[in-house]
Amino acid sequence: MDRRSFLRTSALGGTAAAATTLAAPAYAQGKRTLTLVTTWGRGLAGVHDAAQRAADSITAMTDGDLTIDLKAAGELVGAFEVFDAVTSGQADMYHGADYYFVGQHPGFAFFTAVPFGMTAQELTNWYHHAGGHELHDELGQIFGLKSFLAGNTGAQAGGWYRKEISGPEDFNGLKFRMPGLGGKALGKLGASVQNLPGGEVYQALASGALDGTEWIGPWADEKAGFQEITKFYYTAGFHEPGAALTLATNREVFESLSPAHQKVIEIASGETHQWNLAQFMSNNGEALQRLSSSGVKILEFPDSVWDAFGAASQEVHDENMGDELYKKIYDSMQSSMKASSGWIKRSEGTYRVQRDRVIG
Repeated sequence: MDRRSFLRTSALGGTAAAATTLAAPAYAQGKRTLTLVTTWGRGLAGVHDAAQRAADSITAMTDGDLTIDLKAAGELVGAFEVFDAVTSGQADMYHGADYYFVGQHPGFAFFTAVPFGMTAQELTNWYHHAGGHELHDELGQIFGLKSFLAGNTGAQAGGWYRKEISGPEDFNGLKFRMPGLGGKALGKLGASVQNLPGGEVYQALASGALDGTEWIGPWADEKAGFQEITKFYYTAGFHEPGAALTLATNREVFESLSPAHQKVIEIASGETHQWNLAQFMSNNGEALQRLSSSGVKILEFPDSVWDAFGAASQEVHDENMGDELYKKIYDSMQSSMKASSGWIKRSEGTYRVQRDRVIG
């Protein structure tokens, strides 16, 4: 399906296309406040921090001429309503994980994470130096958005389970929380996949509405308290090897800003991306040790499960290849990933193996 066809058949496409015909609104010169809605509950470790840092940085760098009023999930709109709120003009900006919006277009998944996709460093390389940001912008134009990466969790864990996973058959009938294309792949293994906002996951797991969940990684997962409910934790997952977060502004609003304020949003997003990645990476190691000491069983999936993840993930990608833009993004990502990984594996990869061998 090409983009014109997508716009004709998308419920939002008509709204987005109509919006582009309207004249950009005129704003008085001087101080201005933009409303930022997020997919995160207030205080969710790392992800809410990223939204708050971007908001605070924009306000500070403009000396308050551009003030960002952050509304966490549920304070103005629900977690999964932020996309519609910004594209419709109800809010000015959102901060969230773009793979929540694959129902609008599956290509949004690439700007968070896709199964067997890029690590955080590989994603950054692609986004800034191999066409990733330009493709994000091309996708955003369909819906009237101007988007920048503004956070990254790093590699996410395989998740929490009530029992050990010994083979692919253990996913059959499993009630599991996993968003994005990873969730669609897990569904192909027979899992009953649910996509819940982060603030609702603990209760769903505690009540038995979920048999298992992925969230982020040791630090954020510990903060969420999942170790209080289940003790089987898989540390490596197939679904999000370097999950990015996005700051997206209504395109008409963005274009009404001065060039200086537009650049501030871009720079604040980029700084937040690196700061947030370091935040997760600096906290995960000690958190994993604490989880292990508390009785959590730290596990890895067997090869048979990884093989099943791989086959299911490729099936999901293949199902979307009829969309011209999806295929364009996929091909670009694959090309950049192979180029980056060739050097990273031979340099940093070898160094890490030898460092662990030599100094432990």
